[in-house]
Amino acid sequence: MIKDPELVAANISEMSRALSGADPTLVEEFLYSLFTSSEADEIAKRWALVKQIADGRPQREIAKDLGLSLCKITRGSRELKKESSAFKRMLVLAGIEIPATIARRRTPRRATPTAIPGQIVS
Repeated sequence: MIKDPELVAANISEMSRALSGADPTLVEEFLYSLFTSSEADEIAKRWALVKQIADGRPQREIAKDLGLSLCKITRGSRELKKESSAFKRMLVLAGIEIPATIARRRTPRRATPTAIPGQIVS
């Protein structure tokens, strides 16, 4: 929960403007200076999950591999599915190809009929 939305909005906006004009090396140095190691780990994993969702990896595999909750994976998936998704636009800026639609690639399980002796299964 954001305690001071105006403070957050003003500072995020200011940092965004500064980062948009900076060279990538400076941005990387800034981010490592800004975040603790655990915060950097969390942010990096969230970016990795967005890339993997866009690539069509199953959410449960992503959660297991990155050690993230399914709630975080689902949130990332929902954000990617939005029409004007900032995640999609950032992936494009990063040079990552994304499909036109982000769809679940899970194959539904089908019940296989069990034959009973003497019964015809169609």
